[in-house]
Amino acid sequence: MIPTPDLSHLTKDDYQHVYEPAEDTFILLDALEQDADYLKSLNPRFCLEIGSGSGCVLSFLGAVLGSTSALYVGTDINIRAAQATMRTGLQNKVSTSALVTSLYEGLERRIEHQVDLLVFNPPYVPTFEDEATMAQDGRDIAGAWAGGADGMAITDQLLKNVDRMLSPSGVFYLVAVKQNDPEGICARMRGTYGLEGEIVLKRRAGGELLHVLRAWAAFVRRPAMISAFFIFNQKGEVLISRLFRPDLKRSIADVFRIQVVSNSDVRSPIITLGSTSFFHVRVNNVYVMAVTKNNANAALVFEFIYKFNSIARSYFSKVDEESVKNNFVLIYELIDEILDFGFPQNSEIDTLKMYITTESVKSEAAVREESTKITSQATGSTAWRRNDIRYKKNEAFVDVVESVNLLMSAKGSVLRADVDGHIMMRAYLSGTPECKFGLNDKLLLGKSDRDATGDDDAVELDDCQFHQCVRLGKFDADRSITFIPPDGEFELMKYRCTRDVNLPLKVIPTVVEHGRTKVEYNVTIRTNFSSKLYATEITLRIPTPLNATKVDPKFQHGKAKYTPSENVLLWKIPRMQGGTEATLTAIADLTSTTNQKPWARPPIDVDFQVLMLTASGLSVRYLKVFEKTNYHSVKWVRYLTKASGTYQIRI
Repeated sequence: MIPTPDLSHLTKDDYQHVYEPAEDTFILLDALEQDADYLKSLNPRFCLEIGSGSGCVLSFLGAVLGSTSALYVGTDINIRAAQATMRTGLQNKVSTSALVTSLYEGLERRIEHQVDLLVFNPPYVPTFEDEATMAQDGRDIAGAWAGGADGMAITDQLLKNVDRMLSPSGVFYLVAVKQNDPEGICARMRGTYGLEGEIVLKRRAGGELLHVLRAWAAFVRRPAMISAFFIFNQKGEVLISRLFRPDLKRSIADVFRIQVVSNSDVRSPIITLGSTSFFHVRVNNVYVMAVTKNNANAALVFEFIYKFNSIARSYFSKVDEESVKNNFVLIYELIDEILDFGFPQNSEIDTLKMYITTESVKSEAAVREESTKITSQATGSTAWRRNDIRYKKNEAFVDVVESVNLLMSAKGSVLRADVDGHIMMRAYLSGTPECKFGLNDKLLLGKSDRDATGDDDAVELDDCQFHQCVRLGKFDADRSITFIPPDGEFELMKYRCTRDVNLPLKVIPTVVEHGRTKVEYNVTIRTNFSSKLYATEITLRIPTPLNATKVDPKFQHGKAKYTPSENVLLWKIPRMQGGTEATLTAIADLTSTTNQKPWARPPIDVDFQVLMLTASGLSVRYLKVFEKTNYHSVKWVRYLTKASGTYQIRI
């Protein structure tokens, strides 16, 4: 708690001419103390109190802001009040200045858009207009309370000029009573005076209901941007905090800790509670979070957060809890430079490094990563491969393995079909070879590529992911995969395809229920690939009703057997040539039950494997191996399309 300034130097004679601090003064002090953290974050350079009176408020501001280079100026129409302001500043060791003038007359041009903190405890008591005019002309204590009609005569004179006085980040505090209509003052601020205002504190004192209003320039507020910026660790502890607007308090961090950090169910990067939105990005073991009020542009807020992460990495390599703690001074410098009252300013890394030269402290993890990169660049070594590998016979095996997922309706229409692909490689190559791997001539990645080329014959992959050894720049340029392979077996690439999937097998089921006594099956399976290829290990799991007692299958290919424990008719075909078909017929006898529910008709599950076929159409055009000794290498490529429990046909 900040103590009330020492006023022991003022005598009863002083209070005959100067307004003695009372409840209206103390509620203003309480409002300023309540906003102490916010006021400090503004880093004000020029604080102005209109009607400074005893100097109590101005000296209190000095105590709130602490040791700063701010200029504290008070104006008063009463010369005895100006003298008291100066003496109170000296008594409380706050360097204050006082001018004898009405409001801020004579300072108009000098302080235009320069006031960071403006305070006014006006003469607010409703009186006759003549009484207010006489009080101001008398330049004595009566001028401290006589406010004219509605007590607003003097206040209205100041309000029309506040927007021209405040700096872009400036804030204005005003005392009012109920008779002044504080809500109406806020409305006029918005509609007439170019300000945004709100009531921050109210209190009854005797017969008066006192209010403290806070206002700021509306042209700053309107394009709502960041009100506060925080960095939390994974426990929800605040590591960095900066408030930019008067519309939030520091306790907003507790809301984020409870609603996001401590809530494992939260998945969205944006949480909105009332008119407050929390935008957060998790980086390693910290949360970088921005808070906004009203309807801010979410894309711009996230762009700033990611830009901040990029700037931080350029200074201390890795953004984590250790780095943030080690570099908190640097981070505050960066925040103050790239954010002005919540609006992003200069965020160019090269420019920032010209004048923010604070030396950063890198975390141990970042130092290890950087050391590894430096070693790799200096020696040409790679983290996933040794240099001294030797083989008598240099070979490379590539397996393109695709799993087909299908859901087909009973009428034969495809409801869902996609392919999960993996390119597995076994490299038994000497030295540190560079491999170049080429796929289809026409290979598209995502819908954007197809829209750009308009080529319907190309193989389109929805997304793909590579091993860390792959040079992604080459793939983006010409769709070739260039890499130095790890030794032994590894997954080079995985991908997904949902367009133009070639279904290796077509199953045509006909299932007819004859009352409650039997079910008749006719299932045909057809291979949809070249006659030079074969499908192997074909297994069909054909469901039967729960009350089936016997199933009599008839077939010419493979073997079929009823498995009552699983309620399926199992049909296995070891090998089937492309372009052929096989048919199974069966009759299932049913037992009668007292409470028979309709049969749910589960789908038929099909498992199979087809060598040298890809359902996506992906193919390997070439695999080249380059090594400084120019040794000969043998390359093998194999394709396999399979299904295991994911190829289903409804009946």
